[in-house]
Amino acid sequence: MTQLQAGVDRLRLADLYAAELQRFAETHPGSLAAHERGRESLLYGVPMNWMTRWPGRSPVVVAEARGAHLTDVDGNRYVDLCLGDTGAMAGHAPAAVVEAVAAQVARGVTTMLPSTDANAVGEEMARRFGLPLWQFALTATDANRFVLRWARELTGRPKVVVHNFCYHGSVDETVAQLGAAGEVRPRPGSIGPQVDPALTTKVVEINDLPALEAALAEGDVAAVLIEPVLTNIGIVLPDEGYHAAVRELTRRYGTLLVIDETHTICAGPGGYTRAHDLEPDFLTIGKTIAGGIPAAAYGVSAEVGERIVASTSWIETDVGGIGGTLAGNALSLAATRATLTEVLTEAAFERMTALAVRFTAGVEAVIAEHGLPWHVTRLGCRAEYLFRAERPRNGAEADAGGDLDLDAFIHLFMLNRGILLTPFHNMALMSPATTEADVDRHSELFAEAAALLLA
Repeated sequence: MTQLQAGVDRLRLADLYAAELQRFAETHPGSLAAHERGRESLLYGVPMNWMTRWPGRSPVVVAEARGAHLTDVDGNRYVDLCLGDTGAMAGHAPAAVVEAVAAQVARGVTTMLPSTDANAVGEEMARRFGLPLWQFALTATDANRFVLRWARELTGRPKVVVHNFCYHGSVDETVAQLGAAGEVRPRPGSIGPQVDPALTTKVVEINDLPALEAALAEGDVAAVLIEPVLTNIGIVLPDEGYHAAVRELTRRYGTLLVIDETHTICAGPGGYTRAHDLEPDFLTIGKTIAGGIPAAAYGVSAEVGERIVASTSWIETDVGGIGGTLAGNALSLAATRATLTEVLTEAAFERMTALAVRFTAGVEAVIAEHGLPWHVTRLGCRAEYLFRAERPRNGAEADAGGDLDLDAFIHLFMLNRGILLTPFHNMALMSPATTEADVDRHSELFAEAAALLLA
């Protein structure tokens, strides 16, 4: 008798995965050849190490990406539900962004001076997110780094609080998690931590208000940096009233509150912050705001903005660890203006969210039909499934519910039939170009995969 886990026979799962690997090899010879060639000049054979996380015998090599679809070098076409892990949430090559970028390239890309789009973008960010003052960067990682520096400068305190299994890019302080005894340790896979993260960081579970208060009560925390919903370990929603309590606690203990909307922008045009009337001191966002062109931003409240300006040493602004030569460049701002005003509009979010509702219903129907101990959770135009029955209330529970073997099979099964999911987790994201037919194709394949696993 074989072992059952997540309602699946593990020996059958292994056989099915082996068949998918063979199918990949037969249908992706060009990608395999390109990967082998890449090994001669690229570390790991890919231009960025995360690309090794895709299922199959090599990453798929892309020839073209348009709208919600992409085509690889072998001519295979895919519905892209990964969308660059949010970076291409606006869709691939949206016409308004293509036009704006082409025009701006002809006028100049970067000058280390304000461009004609700067004011318009700042005003649109303020309108969407409610924070009045903005600065720009190239990645959300940089935006978060800059904000943490400001928080330490303004408070005179050294430490940061983050959620367990958070995601804030490659910010050193955030690549940390709770150990078995409740200690702070580097997250497994953390490469060469600059310092022991216990020196810089306190980690608490989302929805654990007593732990958060205990961390803040010591009086050494400059900032609480959180995603309003955990997203990179599967979607973990906050309890009712959680964010109001976080805001009250941070104010009580003189700690600045930073909301990272880089993934939770899926909740709506102004992210989870606007959708739920949150009141952060800082807000950070990156990836999607410029339609795929590198861009990020951080916003500050009026009160924090006054404190920042008062504490700035103007003669040394270029050496303070804030900013960057290419930050706020004309190309990024032109792309951001086009994306926010013409692509990721209020109407687009309404349609994208409806598609995510349809996606969720399709997955739930399959789970119910087969009585599987799985679940799916939606956040705006994003949905993810986990192969466990109970919805996790924190990062540790979500991590414990992970199933690497089942993840690998589902991802490769879908990829071999023209559906791309995010390789790090079972995330599907809708873009303005995604269609009902795209969503329904996933539902059909999800049903097919479940039937195979249970046959």
